Amino acid sequence: MSTDYINVKNSKVHQALYNFVNLEVLPNLKISGEEFWNSFIESANELSPENRKLLKKRDEIQKKLDDWYKLKNSKINLEEYKKFLHEIDYLVEEKEDFKIETSNVDDEIAKIAGPQLVVPIDNARYAINAANARWGSMYDALYGSDIIDEKNGCEKLKVYNPKRGEKVINEGREFLDQNFSLEDASWKNVKSFIKNKSDLKIILEDKKETHLINKRQFIGYTGNKENLDTIILKNNNLHIEIKTDAYHPIGKLDKANICDIISESAISTIMDLEDSVAAVDADDKVKCYRNWLGIMMGTLETKMQKNGKSFVRKLNPDKEYFDKEDNKKYLHGRSLLLIRNVGHLMTSSAIILDDGSEVPEGIMDAFITVLCAVHDFKLKKNSRKNSVYIVKPKMHGPEEVAFADKIFSRVENVLKLNPNTIKMGIMDEERRTTVNLKECIRNAKKRIVFINTGFLDRTGDEMHTSFEAGPMIFKGDMKKSSWLNSYEDWNVDIGLECGFSGKAQIGKGMWAMPDKMKDMLQQKIGHPKAGANCAWVPSPTAATLHVIHYHQVNVFDQQKKLVSRKKANIDNILTIPIADRPNWSSADIAKEIENNCQGILGYVVRWIDQGVGCSKVPDINNVGLMEDRATLRISSQHIANWLYHEVCTKEQVIEAMKKMAKVVDDQNSKDKNYVAISNNFDNSIAFKAACELVFEGKLQPSGYTEPILHKKRLEKKLSN
Repeated sequence: MSTDYINVKNSKVHQALYNFVNLEVLPNLKISGEEFWNSFIESANELSPENRKLLKKRDEIQKKLDDWYKLKNSKINLEEYKKFLHEIDYLVEEKEDFKIETSNVDDEIAKIAGPQLVVPIDNARYAINAANARWGSMYDALYGSDIIDEKNGCEKLKVYNPKRGEKVINEGREFLDQNFSLEDASWKNVKSFIKNKSDLKIILEDKKETHLINKRQFIGYTGNKENLDTIILKNNNLHIEIKTDAYHPIGKLDKANICDIISESAISTIMDLEDSVAAVDADDKVKCYRNWLGIMMGTLETKMQKNGKSFVRKLNPDKEYFDKEDNKKYLHGRSLLLIRNVGHLMTSSAIILDDGSEVPEGIMDAFITVLCAVHDFKLKKNSRKNSVYIVKPKMHGPEEVAFADKIFSRVENVLKLNPNTIKMGIMDEERRTTVNLKECIRNAKKRIVFINTGFLDRTGDEMHTSFEAGPMIFKGDMKKSSWLNSYEDWNVDIGLECGFSGKAQIGKGMWAMPDKMKDMLQQKIGHPKAGANCAWVPSPTAATLHVIHYHQVNVFDQQKKLVSRKKANIDNILTIPIADRPNWSSADIAKEIENNCQGILGYVVRWIDQGVGCSKVPDINNVGLMEDRATLRISSQHIANWLYHEVCTKEQVIEAMKKMAKVVDDQNSKDKNYVAISNNFDNSIAFKAACELVFEGKLQPSGYTEPILHKKRLEKKLSN
């Protein structure tokens, strides 16, 4: 790690960041290095005190809550509680109704409902794969997942298994029958296709002719009109390509020579600078920014090896085709990309301000990520509207949203962008934002494009906010609690009330089990049915499968039905999930603690030792879960709460940590980069970090894990 700084006015900028901006970002932009740095540093120095003031208010409110809960000793009257929350400015008065006024929003946000990927921006391969996941092979997704079982000769083999392939093809035909129905016929009986004037003629095995029931679903083709290579269909604003090839290994065995169904999949993707990365210093941040710049410039690529062959993975171009009138047209080849900046809490040593303090990292993210995104304004390979989409996490209430809006306005002013060029996505993952969601939206009504529920972070904040109220219920019981169900509905209700439908995304959270696609296909249809026009998935494969739900459910029609339902009850949201006279067995308590400890250690050891912020981490039952800091927050806060309320002892937790360390070591035994912890408790920085997250959990701001993780990761990097 280098420690050289460049003086800018009275502040200092780390050389790595300074050189990256001057040498890689600014060339070909209409702003000089001197102009950018002077304006940016001036803005950061002006905005930083307000940032600190807002964080101080969080602490002051939490202190008042703690004192009130202690006074009440678990005997909480809801009306009295609400009155108190208003008195301390936790709850604000809801003003008159309004509709959001955001303009220049891309269709992927406003008009197309579909899956949304979230990927760590520090990994170039993941970032490229996600950007390219706009289109995915349905055949590959079905063949490679557990949706097709491996019984009766349908195993996944090292070579293509025709019997398994037959089941895949049958699933594909059923998908077509359900969503692109034919007149008096099934796709299972299709023999060939002919483009006739502006219509698609479909020839059956018995040589009879049929058509799509909804002829408007046919929008284009590639190839010869008498021998089509690709048939492009559209349903619920989502495209699919039916690929035909008589010489393809699958196509030559298919009666219609169909070799694949390519579906529009990850409509949008969040490139993440926050919970899924471990960026703790200037060098780490530059790596993240460089990948984002490469995507915005269309130049990002990565060398890969597969089956002994080397190749370069690049960003996909747009798709070219002919429409029904034989005019050349294009379909977007890449997912629409949003960038998640960090929240207001953390600071970065990449810049030292005039007063000697570190720059608020969220302010730095805003300036640098937007500066990089300006490169796309000419290319228009991401936003066709010249908008920059920033997801802003972990904001507490309307004031903090207003501050984010102020930061974005300052960036626009410095970079000479039109007002509200920067669009804002609000993560509804903190309790004070949930209960004031309408007023939060109001403070960003001209730039908001996104609200999304985040169950894990939101549960972590639920626990920390009401830490003093009593022992929290079991983690698994949270999903059935009244506050959580009302919170999920409330987010949709408020979004629709504020005019989000057809203008902005209402999102739902992550499916965390990338190997359990059969379960996902059965369960995640609940998200579009709930009125969400996007929901998070952990992989391109999951996006290709989850998009099936958006063919089955027209989300915008669903939103029209939901807008008139009775609004979710805020009283339920404010119901604290503490155990009423807990009578848990010692065995159940031990099991819960071990489950939490295993999850904490499995994630933390990769974060501290390898700088991996998101990965598939085996749980205590060896089920792979996609985990990031949100998972860690809930597990660490849960044990910390139980310790405080004497459900368990420090000795029990340490014993569980040591026991689970052996489990985690075994689970990672095949990872050549893994450093075992069970044989080195006294010297393992990762083990110490895991313990500190629990034993110091009550003292952490809002229960966040970043301060400890960043400190320990820096310690690890310095020790190497």
